[in-house]
Amino acid sequence: MAEKPGQPEQSMAGGGARTRLQSVLDEVWTPSGGEATAGPERLLLDNGIITQAQYRQALRRQEEDRRLSITDALVKIGAIDETQALQAIAEHAKLPFRRLNASEVVDEAFEVLPEDYMRNKNVLPIGWEDDAVLMAVHDPTDIFLVDDFRTRIKQPVKLVVVPPTDIKRAIEELSAGPTQQVDEIVRDFDDEAVEVVDEEETEQQDLEQMAGESPVIRYVNYLISSAVREGASDIHIEPGEKRIRVRFRMDGILFEQSAPPIQMHAAIISRLKIMANLDIAERRLPQDGRIRASVHRRSIDLRVSTLPTVHGEKCVIRILDNRAISVGLENLGFQPDTLRTFKHEILQPHGVILVTGPTGSGKSTTLYSALQIMDHDKMNISTVEDPVEYELAAVNQVNVRSGIGMTFAAALRSLLRQDPDVVMVGEIRDAETARIAVQASLTGHLVLSTLHTNDAPSSITRLINIGIEAYLISAAVNAVLAQRLVRRICPDCKTVVDEPTAPEAEFLKVCEKEDVQLYRGAGCEKCRNTGYKGRVGLYELLVLNDDIRDIVTRNPTLTELRSHARDTGMVTLREDGLAKASQGQTTVEEVMRVTEA
Repeated sequence: MAEKPGQPEQSMAGGGARTRLQSVLDEVWTPSGGEATAGPERLLLDNGIITQAQYRQALRRQEEDRRLSITDALVKIGAIDETQALQAIAEHAKLPFRRLNASEVVDEAFEVLPEDYMRNKNVLPIGWEDDAVLMAVHDPTDIFLVDDFRTRIKQPVKLVVVPPTDIKRAIEELSAGPTQQVDEIVRDFDDEAVEVVDEEETEQQDLEQMAGESPVIRYVNYLISSAVREGASDIHIEPGEKRIRVRFRMDGILFEQSAPPIQMHAAIISRLKIMANLDIAERRLPQDGRIRASVHRRSIDLRVSTLPTVHGEKCVIRILDNRAISVGLENLGFQPDTLRTFKHEILQPHGVILVTGPTGSGKSTTLYSALQIMDHDKMNISTVEDPVEYELAAVNQVNVRSGIGMTFAAALRSLLRQDPDVVMVGEIRDAETARIAVQASLTGHLVLSTLHTNDAPSSITRLINIGIEAYLISAAVNAVLAQRLVRRICPDCKTVVDEPTAPEAEFLKVCEKEDVQLYRGAGCEKCRNTGYKGRVGLYELLVLNDDIRDIVTRNPTLTELRSHARDTGMVTLREDGLAKASQGQTTVEEVMRVTEA
């Protein structure tokens, strides 16, 4: 057999070791001519996951850093993510590929190897199959490592290719069981984090004793602590027929976490109900409550909502962190011109300013940030919210309670008798609230509120459709800000995009932006291999100047109003998104996701 160029001579004793080393060398060797071998990259090319141009670029990157495999180089240039690379390696090696949760690891298997060894080598025994140990690895070509742990456990081994972050996370979570780490999590919570139901003293003592001993308490505390540490906005606990699904919402996307056994579901929900001062005996009706806790020495508010489902109660915990509203308008993602205009509008003495967008688009954060820059010492500022999410210093905040008649309209009507300068209404839901808000602005008050519409011009037509006269809208509304949130490219793994995907190319062609430079995140440990870290806002600001007010008075169609708004210089959500994509803040894929409709 002819020796391949650059192939070192084999000096290993034993035919088996020589064969294994030869197979490894065959996989990592690539011809200088640029033709892919029958390795993982061949599969990626054949399946259309990478292009020949990306493959050649990866070869050049590999020449710059000889330590990189061809799949590593493809990840570095952003042609594929780590998961796609591992799937190709697994397919080429004829090994299974899978994602891994700690709950899937057999307890006895976790004890097969020492924890220090598993952490250092990033391998994890996860169970048994056909009398062989199933070993999760991220690099099946490392034959020396495979031989090492086969020698250590003295059992047959079957390899399963798993992303290294999944292995690392599973090891961390499985080793999080020791009392020392759980006690550290429990210490992060203050006395207000646990509310005991109002029963007799002896029963209270029993509950407190159970709270100190039960693993359910430790798991709930660990769950909340982990969510806060990772920057999650919501925790979802969803019961199924045979398992619990636990998910964190991070940067607007849900990510599944390791879950406890299904037998713990009722106890976990009951624990959360006790903390939120809810009725643990009522499982047939939805309930809402609130928990105030100290997590990692930070004061955190948690809104708890339970909902009966076929397999039990689902629970969603909204994490309200006051640091989210102390960001400041300058750091929300406004373009300089838009920020300057919006600041000018919110400092006007009277009028209506609307912030519009779907649920979860950051409307409340924008309004809270706007209130922060106002002069609290010289102005009477009040809010009507359902419910109050964040407590603001020097601001009078009112909770809506529809069950007792304290609606948005009733609260707003009462606030106007309190000599306010600025009123923030959580949401305009009906004609009565809208009419009172418009009348308040016409009598010298500044009113800030939100609507659920797709863009800024739609808010004007929505107010007309719910019964507000066009001439009143024209006189009262100062500006409408539409917004969306897109994920921000991770700064630690940001790479230049050589060729957009077919859907992206079509989108750019429609928008007449085919020549813009694009970026994406290759994926790294700091962004959980998603390529994104944090979020940034897209904004569309419609300011009602004299020309627009005249058009509104004539009760225009939405198409007509949108056309006139763009003629007067309004930057649309899509245009703002593409500008941020060209600046390397986000991707075209994200802009398409939130604006394509």
